[in-house]
Amino acid sequence: MLLYMSQPQEATSSPLHSVSVAGVVVREDGRLLAIRRADNGTWELPGGVLELAETPEAGVAREVLEETGIHVEVDELTGVYKNTTRGIVALVFRCKPSGGTERTSSESTAVSWLTPDEVSERMSEVFAIRLLDALDGNGPHVRSHDGKQLIPAGSQVMPDDLVPGDG
Repeated sequence: MLLYMSQPQEATSSPLHSVSVAGVVVREDGRLLAIRRADNGTWELPGGVLELAETPEAGVAREVLEETGIHVEVDELTGVYKNTTRGIVALVFRCKPSGGTERTSSESTAVSWLTPDEVSERMSEVFAIRLLDALDGNGPHVRSHDGKQLIPAGSQVMPDDLVPGDG
């Protein structure tokens, strides 16, 4: 199986997962960079899909800059988060701002520096936990969610169309 997975996929098959990156940008005063998404109005971390030829660190720096106008230095991986409903695996990195000026983009209608309490108030649980995990120093964390709620660690999640014992 590992050998098969390392081989290039046929052009007609679609990937089962998408990989995204996001930055927890922490200012010296402890405030955290967040955006209000243009497509659905929710508050989240700046981030997006990792491009094929890009390292995760380069991807997170690019996404933060594109969505907020802030340049960052990437410190470390703080968590891996899987949306089991959409098949998205997000790599989250703690970052430091290194320049630039806050601005919105086609992907964001607001850019703000939030306190940890404001993060908990404005963001859904599945996105707030990413910022809070990055602050606790105990990572990297590995968590799964269904798009709305965290799934307890060790839980077995099976899509409705799979039957135990199927390949």
